[in-house]
Amino acid sequence: MGRQNLTVPATIILRAVSSLPELQLPLFFIFLVIYGLTAVGNLGMIILTKLDSHLHTPMYFFIRHLAYMDLGDATAIYPKMLLNFVTGENIISSHACAVQMAFFIAFIVSELFILPAMAYDRYVAICNPLLYSTIMSPRLCHVLLSILYLYGVFQALLFTSQIFTSTFCSNILSHFYCDNISVSFMLCSNGPDIASLINHFAIFNVTSTLLAVLLSYFMIVLAICQMRSAEGRTKAFSTCASHLTVVVVFFGTIFFMYVQPKSSQPSLIDMLSSVFYTLVVPMLNPLIYSIRNKEVKSAFYRVLWKFKVLI
Repeated sequence: MGRQNLTVPATIILRAVSSLPELQLPLFFIFLVIYGLTAVGNLGMIILTKLDSHLHTPMYFFIRHLAYMDLGDATAIYPKMLLNFVTGENIISSHACAVQMAFFIAFIVSELFILPAMAYDRYVAICNPLLYSTIMSPRLCHVLLSILYLYGVFQALLFTSQIFTSTFCSNILSHFYCDNISVSFMLCSNGPDIASLINHFAIFNVTSTLLAVLLSYFMIVLAICQMRSAEGRTKAFSTCASHLTVVVVFFGTIFFMYVQPKSSQPSLIDMLSSVFYTLVVPMLNPLIYSIRNKEVKSAFYRVLWKFKVLI
């Protein structure tokens, strides 16, 4: 085999979101608006949970880092995609592709594992309220967060290094961003092995985190059913509603995306699902945690009032 076949292509040709020329401008503005809302919503949640002392609790500590992850997910992909809309060229350099893949994997895997941590936080708050501050100490929160970030980085480095040290037979990618499974189909010899490894990790990640979430909520439901006060049950359910909504949306989409047989040519449904969980879900999460959330609304007004006073 010639030496040139062992190198990664200088540029990779991405699949267009739409091949219809008349849709390019409308799609650009749609993605720009959604990405803008994603950035504003998640940055707003980060700023609120940092500035307002009432939100310095374990729950909002995890929500802040969920916002970091959502912002990271979207930013890894969509600025480059928007630039491609402007230039009219669906290309990305191999180095940028590797960076995009690594950051996206690190953030999406970390987001998967922060959801069970948040479910455990709600379990302790409802089932052991008197010991909540002792169990959910800042030390435990930072340890949990460090573990899930390290695990996300580990997978990012593992998959990215395996893919970009392999032999490429093509520089045409069948996806609109550098999805690790799709890039593995561009490899000559060990592509199926890498794709199988990615799928095994994906199945483990999704099923293990979902089981942890379900176990936490099973214990929560048992505790709520034992409450005598209807008002107490309603309050307990309301503290879990936002997180449960995020879990249903995120896991439903991620199951559809990754825990299914993959082909080298993603269907239109696969493409739409990718758009949904890489951009729409990060936009929805801060909205879910802010709408009908009195603590977040009160924090917003307090921060806004402090800002007006400073002016």
